Amino acid sequence: MPGTVAIETHGCKLNQADSAVLARQFAQAGYRLVDANPDADIIVVNTCTVTATADSKARQSLRAAHRANPDAVVVAAGCYPQRAADELRRMPEVSLVVGNREKPELAALAIAALNRRRGDRRAAAAKPAPATVAGILRRSRAMVKIQEGCDQVCAYCIVPKVRGRERSIPPDDLVAAVQRHVASGFQEVTLTGTQLGTYGFDRDGVNLSQLLDRILAETDLPRLRVSSLQAHEITADLLQRWHNPRLCPHFHVPLQSGCDATLTAMRRRYDTAAYRRAIALIRDTVPDAGITTDIIVGFPGESAGDHAASLALAAQMQFSDIHVFPYSQRPGTTAHYLPGRVADAEKRRRAAEMAAVGADGFTNYRRRLAGQTRSVLWETARPADNGAMLWNGLTDNYVRATTATGLDLANRITPARLIKLEGKAMTAELP
Repeated sequence: MPGTVAIETHGCKLNQADSAVLARQFAQAGYRLVDANPDADIIVVNTCTVTATADSKARQSLRAAHRANPDAVVVAAGCYPQRAADELRRMPEVSLVVGNREKPELAALAIAALNRRRGDRRAAAAKPAPATVAGILRRSRAMVKIQEGCDQVCAYCIVPKVRGRERSIPPDDLVAAVQRHVASGFQEVTLTGTQLGTYGFDRDGVNLSQLLDRILAETDLPRLRVSSLQAHEITADLLQRWHNPRLCPHFHVPLQSGCDATLTAMRRRYDTAAYRRAIALIRDTVPDAGITTDIIVGFPGESAGDHAASLALAAQMQFSDIHVFPYSQRPGTTAHYLPGRVADAEKRRRAAEMAAVGADGFTNYRRRLAGQTRSVLWETARPADNGAMLWNGLTDNYVRATTATGLDLANRITPARLIKLEGKAMTAELP
């Protein structure tokens, strides 16, 4: 066998989709995917760079990978290399630096580096090992990238610089990708990208609604999920697709701030009134949908009153979860040069306050679901009492659920009655 590879993915679902493609490429070259870095000949860290914390996490992972196996080829990949490749090249632990634009060649570059290190050319002649992506990633859910890049250029965001301009993948290719995942055993596909709502703007006769129609009509995929939509992209026509029960009733709609002045400074394309209308439209059309969001606290110039307005709107929206981000300076973005920086201690305080609002919404949403029967895709299990297994899965509306049973539920979708919230998951009973 040519060797083994470990892939560690940081950040967004778009990176998860990229990692799935990398896994397939390595498998086609005969490489076996492993979980533990000490067992890997090639270690890929697919990085995020959206915050300084993400950069720090990437560097820590790269150093840990080298410590785990000093003989491995350690690859820094993705958004951080696209933004600051020279920083990573200066790290002695890193063997290879590959940005987003070179990701399609990453597997070939890493294998070539390993062959040079080994002084062994025989791996190039090895026959590919039969494998499915489902087997490689040991997952029930797949990520399919439908577009990449962003033309919106929000003041705080580095993504347009590391992902480039918006470009949509041909719909025929996407339908074929979903069909491959179904054939590989996946029960759910999440469509991901940087700006999903603008999918197809650069192609004739296609948009997101039409893509959803095609996937639902031309594949046998049991569950289809859309990863994220902007408030101004949500329309009554688009939401009609969610009357199909195969389309998961979960919406991630970034808010970023509940203050209009801050949204303007961020260069977001909506105000709080438009955001409220979008959320109301979702709830009117798709009852009991899970609605999650992103919120940034401590943006330059955000006053205590602005933060209070953001807290109030977040509480009113009753999100099923909030991802809270203290503002992080990103060189090369407009916000990096804005006055009125908020002190780190104050950002931490505001983040804690927003997280508390998010925790209330998280709990209240799940308590409202008690007694409902939802479809659950069961994914992992661990031993429970009396010889049963405690299974962990995900409902259609993006809620973690657990159930104890002697049945093998691996990669199965079943109805389950949600009982009560325990920790972060709902306990459930099978019919």
